[in-house]
Amino acid sequence: MATVSRHHMALPLALAAALAALPALAHHGWSWTEDGFFRLEGIIAAIYVGNPHATLDVDVEGETWRVELAPPGPTIRAGFTEDAARVGDEVVAIGNRSLDPGERRMKAVRIIVGDKTYDVYPNRAPTN
Repeated sequence: MATVSRHHMALPLALAAALAALPALAHHGWSWTEDGFFRLEGIIAAIYVGNPHATLDVDVEGETWRVELAPPGPTIRAGFTEDAARVGDEVVAIGNRSLDPGERRMKAVRIIVGDKTYDVYPNRAPTN
């Protein structure tokens, strides 16, 4: 009898685990972004290179934008580490803006700090 109870509990537990993972899966990817490239220029207010992905907070004329980069591995392989830029540096981010026009957030494929370019998603970066 105990074996039957465990089998009956296995399905609800598996479903609960799958549902709990959905927000994380939905957060990643590109479905939340607009098509076409968006260019953002501003001053770096914060830098984070860690899981689930690296981010920059960028001050654009007094408004803070969240710029999401790739996960740490690809971001670091592109040459961008927490030492590659400093708070106060000018940055250009090229990528895809959020579908929500009220949200100041984008997913960058390329960032430029000074004269250095970092293609964190090289297969998506513009060719020009």
